Amino acid sequence: MAVVIDQPVPDFEAQATSGRTFSLAALKGKQVVLYFYPKDSTPGCTTQGQGFRDQHAAFQAADTEVFGVSRDSVKSHENFKAKQAFPFELLSDKDEAVCQLFDVIKLKKLYGKEYLGVDRSTFLIDKDGVLRQEWRGVKVPGHVDAVLAAAQALNKA
Repeated sequence: MAVVIDQPVPDFEAQATSGRTFSLAALKGKQVVLYFYPKDSTPGCTTQGQGFRDQHAAFQAADTEVFGVSRDSVKSHENFKAKQAFPFELLSDKDEAVCQLFDVIKLKKLYGKEYLGVDRSTFLIDKDGVLRQEWRGVKVPGHVDAVLAAAQALNKA
């Protein structure tokens, strides 16, 4: 069953960078942004991650933790994170369990060939673990600012 706006997000765990294990339940009391992206070190994903990196202090001020999620390995994530100086953790979802929970695996086309890939999507979860906002089919320009504005508004609510 996929997540639904204004409903609690089921707890899940995932391997993260820095040798950590991510647990949604462990973050109760903080807002959480999960942004799903197709692949480490590709142009759009790099630009998107840099946007979250550049606004990291503002997200922290809004009591919001940011995490990137893709199907890449932890090793790939570690390289990507180090190269881009991301101050947040990246979650590895090799078995697609988290992608399935958030329903972000979609049929895509590249050079006329169809394949199943991650649809660039972002989710804002409140301090009680309830999904409050989602952005699907994200276009990178301006996206981080929209997520930050929503996180700030939710933090004040």
